[in-house]
Amino acid sequence: MPYASIFGVEHYYEWVCEAGDQPSGKPVMVFLHGWGGSLRYWQSTAQAIADEFDCLLYDLRGFGRSRGVVTLPEAVPPYEESDRYALESYAHDLAGLLDQMGLERVYLNAHSTGASIATLFVNRYPERVHRAILTCSGIFEYDERAFKAFHKFGGYVVKFRPPWLARLPFANRLFMARFLRRSLPDAISQAFLEDFIQADYDAALNTIYTAVSERAALEMPREFAAITVPTLLVAGEYDIIIPAEMGRQAAQLSDRVELAVIPETAHFPMLEDPETYLHRVRSFLAAEQPATSSPS
Repeated sequence: MPYASIFGVEHYYEWVCEAGDQPSGKPVMVFLHGWGGSLRYWQSTAQAIADEFDCLLYDLRGFGRSRGVVTLPEAVPPYEESDRYALESYAHDLAGLLDQMGLERVYLNAHSTGASIATLFVNRYPERVHRAILTCSGIFEYDERAFKAFHKFGGYVVKFRPPWLARLPFANRLFMARFLRRSLPDAISQAFLEDFIQADYDAALNTIYTAVSERAALEMPREFAAITVPTLLVAGEYDIIIPAEMGRQAAQLSDRVELAVIPETAHFPMLEDPETYLHRVRSFLAAEQPATSSPS
């Protein structure tokens, strides 16, 4: 299996390309998944646009098949150990991945927590991004009581992940119910449940604290306001995880951000209504002629 060592951590990745699993020299689009997930839920979207892009999908540190801890003692990441699970550290991981792949400038498509990471990346490395698509992202106000309750509940959820849960009848449907407006095939829901169960404990727990925090509530509005790269923010009309209104508020902070709300979808519009999602994405990308960016 293909792994890239990024600051001492082994990251699993896949290429989805029109002619197979090797880049062909087309423009490159990099996909980032959200909390508890893996690159698997981006595969169908990548396959749909592989006629125009070489698609690079990878598992974030501690999720999917990527390792959760440093395996090389001499590795020195560009962030302090105390910030290992800060979203900004994941943005630096992405820069390290692009360096290793020999990619100077790419397109980004990111979802949920991955979209927050992509926003930070866009502002710290704007010269490396042609255009960005942020799916199910937005800004929120800090509520100390609600956040503490969310963290407490999230801690219980992360601790209770026995392997046998994935074998229970209908567990995958129950697990995905709050994320969806439209149901997904059982195989996709099962993959989501398995990814959640297999996620590294420290990564899963600590990214809850960093993604939904007072710091994030204060910083993300500034980050959205600072975006200079053309960006499409896609929201699901009935998303209860990151409501469309949060996306609307974020999009209003920069004239470089365009908002698209996908009707009758929730937190996974790219899977719930792929045709509409792809139409909006292709329209956004068509506004600029892609420039070739291939691995060296």
